[in-house]
Amino acid sequence: MKLLRYGADGQERPGLLDTQGQVRDLSGVVPDLAGEALSPESLKKIAALDVESLPVVKEPGRIGPCVGRVGKFLCIGLNYADHAEETGAKIPDEPVVFMKATSAICGPNDNVIRPRNSEKLDWEVELGIVIGQRASYVSEAEAGEYIAGYCVVHDVSERSFQLERCGQWDKGKGCDTFGPIGPWLVTPDEVPDPLNLSLWLKVNGKTFQNGSSKQMVYGPHFLVHYLSQFMSLQPGDIITTGTPPGVGMGQKPPVYLQPGDEVELGVEGLGVQKQKVVQAD
Repeated sequence: MKLLRYGADGQERPGLLDTQGQVRDLSGVVPDLAGEALSPESLKKIAALDVESLPVVKEPGRIGPCVGRVGKFLCIGLNYADHAEETGAKIPDEPVVFMKATSAICGPNDNVIRPRNSEKLDWEVELGIVIGQRASYVSEAEAGEYIAGYCVVHDVSERSFQLERCGQWDKGKGCDTFGPIGPWLVTPDEVPDPLNLSLWLKVNGKTFQNGSSKQMVYGPHFLVHYLSQFMSLQPGDIITTGTPPGVGMGQKPPVYLQPGDEVELGVEGLGVQKQKVVQAD
């Protein structure tokens, strides 16, 4: 299934994308795509529905973040061998973990805001994991049971904030609009091999990233297992799994986003995002 949320910011309603590409309203079935609505039982209930009986949303308008009320937005750094190479970093012995502020989350086609004093605004297309039920100390073998689905994530980054302003990476990762997610939450039955997906990103029509999740150092099931050793994962938590090579920082010379730039990105089978960069007030 491809699940989504549509409507104005803060007023999104749950929906389902049918085989004809129409949005069907799910608000009579679940209040939102959040929390317990992402549990295996809830997803089975949605999958068993007669889709043709659901109301068609003729004009869905804005597509919002595909998950509501996200509790944790966990990120894995340097998780593609070829990306680590382009940045001159050593492949980590264990996953590098940091967090994005949940206030960074926005819709897949919302504007990306270039913060005040930004000098090095960068892009990163990533595969996102959405957690469907509480996970604590789970094994890698059972980790798939805790995954509600996958989505496209744009891990927007401000490199001067991240790398030149002291401390952890979070300062360059958590600004408002630095976490577009969606357009869809795609359930695992439609993603038979998350380690065999193409990822790509264009800026103003020029392709910069064109990679494959085959290059991941640590795969989705391992990451769910690994993170659950340090914290319980809750329904609606998002894990974004790293980016392939081709980021702006890795260009020679580096290339960074400017107001007016248009970014388009996608992950095979999970949909496409399109954003315009605007300057913060």
